[in-house]
Amino acid sequence: MNVVDAHHHLWDLAVRDQEWLDGPECAPLRRSFAPAELEAEARASGVTATVLVETVNAAEETPELLALAAGSELIAAVVGWTDLTAPGVAEELARLASLPGGAFLRGVRHQVQGEPDPDWLTRPEVLRGLRAVAAAGLVHDLVVRPHQLPAATRAAAAVPGLTFVLDHLGKPPIASGTREPWARRVRELAALPNTVCKLSGMVTEADRASWTVADLKPYADTVLDAFGPRRVMFGSDWPVCTLAARYGEVVASARELTAELDPAARAEVWSGTATRVYRLAGAPAGRATPGTAPAGPVIPPADRAGAPGCG
Repeated sequence: MNVVDAHHHLWDLAVRDQEWLDGPECAPLRRSFAPAELEAEARASGVTATVLVETVNAAEETPELLALAAGSELIAAVVGWTDLTAPGVAEELARLASLPGGAFLRGVRHQVQGEPDPDWLTRPEVLRGLRAVAAAGLVHDLVVRPHQLPAATRAAAAVPGLTFVLDHLGKPPIASGTREPWARRVRELAALPNTVCKLSGMVTEADRASWTVADLKPYADTVLDAFGPRRVMFGSDWPVCTLAARYGEVVASARELTAELDPAARAEVWSGTATRVYRLAGAPAGRATPGTAPAGPVIPPADRAGAPGCG
């Protein structure tokens, strides 16, 4: 079975500081993480393709990520960043697509989890930017906390032509064992056909020192039931996940969480959904085909505030 890791990061502190790493809990991550280290971890776990995701709201980062993808046999797509509130979003997305590696751009993400306004996603200027993302044939990754899920649902309803990808299950409070109101809110989002969810980021929302698969299962089961396997995809969230687990442990836990699915449903979670949403099909060794023009947005069939923090 092909395995797509639909969510990981890379950064080089010699090129750019990652301010979100400040603070003692992030100390293990305060170093550079290069493609070679990722590839060793991913290949050892049977991963055949990955999606590289932005880490900071900085225009300079996305061209760097695109160049990394162009030089990698593993990275098949990039989710970058652009200022969704800017009047020239469409022009900026076109510029990014014209850069070296620009054909790997498949989506855009903003660090909404750090926005103090819980309704940031439904601001008129943001909705205008999201419509430009849809027009460019890209998807929008959502990194939000539970209290921001209602606004995410309203934004997805307001821009039905755009696929919204919920990162990390919407960051449920796994460590506390609490499921509401997160579960209700995530089901409301999942009721919209232009939404999908990443089975990612769970180990860092759990008790990082003592989590078990049993701790994760109620949350994984909730999104699998709400979205269905054809709208769920695996993501490691490496290297952030290493605050709680090694890469291989994250993969192993996700295998256990999906073990009760039938083979076809498991294949969707492990590769099918990501392949459709990020348009990874038709490339050798899981690699996207450079020079491919953006297609239309892919729509598959079927509370805490504050700064992003560490994880």
